[in-house]
Formats: sequence, C-alpha cells, structure tokens
Amino acid sequence: MIKRRWFTLAAFGVILSAAFLATGGPQLEALEQIVPGVWFRQGDLKQYGHCNNVVIEMSDHLVVVDANFPSGAKALMADIKKVSAKPVKYVLLTHHHGDHAYGASLWTKLGAITMAHINVVEAMKLGEPRGWRNAAQKRKDVGELNLDAPELPKETFSTSPRVMEDSTRRLEFHHFGWAHTRGDGFVYLPKERILCTGDAAVNGPYNYTGDGNVLNWPNVIRAALRLKVDRVLPGHGAGGGKEIMTGQIAFFEALRKSVAAGIKKGQGKEEIATSAVLPDSVRNWKGDSFQNQVNDMYNELTQKKPAGEINLAAQAK
Repeated sequence: MIKRRWFTLAAFGVILSAAFLATGGPQLEALEQIVPGVWFRQGDLKQYGHCNNVVIEMSDHLVVVDANFPSGAKALMADIKKVSAKPVKYVLLTHHHGDHAYGASLWTKLGAITMAHINVVEAMKLGEPRGWRNAAQKRKDVGELNLDAPELPKETFSTSPRVMEDSTRRLEFHHFGWAHTRGDGFVYLPKERILCTGDAAVNGPYNYTGDGNVLNWPNVIRAALRLKVDRVLPGHGAGGGKEIMTGQIAFFEALRKSVAAGIKKGQGKEEIATSAVLPDSVRNWKGDSFQNQVNDMYNELTQKKPAGEINLAAQAK
C-alpha cells in the first residue's frame, strides 16, 4: 500500500488542477488570504509531497488544518509568523496519511493539540509503524525525527460535528463516513461558508483509492454538500467552489459505471482501464493512477467490501 501510495503521489504532480481561487491561479507554498482571518496554503505535491493547509484565526489562537509532512509543517510555521502572532492551539487532522499527519509531533512540541476523528487512530493502528518506517527511508524530513512511529492525535471525537466557537467565529469538524479513508474529516466555517475537505474531495487527479470505500465515497461528498458551502479548500489542488465536489462525485459515478459495464462484458481490470471512456466533464480527476482506481472499484464491485479492507487483508498475507 505505501509503495503504491508513493507512486501515486509522484504521478499526481504531473497535472495541474483546473479550478482556481477567485484571487487568481494557484500559488504553491504560499499563504493566501481567502477571507479575513482565513488563509489557504497550496502545497507543492510534485516537488515536496506536501498537502494543502488552512489556517483559521480565532479570538486568541489559530487553528491549522492538517499537520503535513515535517518539511511542510516547518514551512507553514514560518509563513504563519508573517500573518499572525497568535499561537497555534489546534491542528485538525483530516485523515491518517503521511502527507497530512506525519508532521504532528512538530506541532505538539510547540504546544498545539492535534485532533482527529477516532477512526483516524484506528487507521493508524492498522497501518503503522509500517507506513512510517517506509516513509523514513524515502524522506529525509521524516527520518530526521528519529521516531519509530507517527504521533497519534492527542484528542479525538466520535460524535460529529466537534464544534469550536468563540467571539470571532464558529468552526465545525465533521465526519460523514468512509470515503478516501475511514477517518475522513471536514472542517467547516458556517458563517464564511468555507469547507476544508482534506482528500475526501480534491481538485485534480489526486484520488488515492487504496484505503478507500470507493462506492461510498460519493455518498460522503453528498452529505458534506448538505452544508451551505460557497468555497471549497481541498487537500490537494487549487481551491474553488462546489464544482470540485460535484465534479468528483461525477468522476466516481462514471468510474463505477465503466467498471460495472466491463465486468458485465467479462473484461479484466487492465482491459477495463484501457477501454473505459469517461466524460470530458470529469477529466480533471483522471490521471496516471487510473489503473489503480479501476482495480479498487473492480474489487469492491466483485468482493462487496471496501477497497481499503481488501488491500489491508492482501498485505497481511
């Protein structure tokens, strides 16, 4: 799974995402103010493997969405100092993958509290320390921490949403089910109508399905769309509007339709991947990882289990 994840991340960096924030095109590795007190930082996935981050200002502290890899965490910490003197009190982990969670210990050393849905801890216990050790061999920033495993979230929630509110703004941390991972979290600002989606909704060919529940994924996004949302800040790719989420739903529905049709014809996974025709409207989400996505959809349709469960069982053999 981890080797496959790294291959996928490398492939993801090849294609730039199509949607841009109203303020212009994507500005990699730089904080961009979305509204007063909310900043978006699009990580450079191709060069550094970094995820996106969001910084949210409360009355006397800051909340950060995702810990990033250690190098991404350090870069974000430096950028935060340029826009606010307030301390980071919470770092909300949208899921357990290394590019979103492996920098956690750097934030807690500064006094921040890392928080995630309880299923993020479950996912870490299932995949670690194998994932961490693999990353430490490939990434200098992970290896330099000299840890045997990633740091688990300091706080968890199981009742959704987990609400944080003060005189400045209200923040809601939601979990709508298993999509990209079993612990996917969405950070929502109701007054600003901003939704931070982690990798449950991305803007571009960044959908890693190996830990996913691919058939349920559109249902999770639909649940998130019931919130009043104007701006979407994804885990990878440029920010935009609800078209990021509706487009990704359409992509997975088109993928399911193509794979199901291939199965009905008696085609194998590779033949389906090469013969599948997806609408031009979803091409933003199709990339070099398409074969893996077909494999996971095929396995779910034929084995009636989430791809993440199937792949985890295969690794244990």
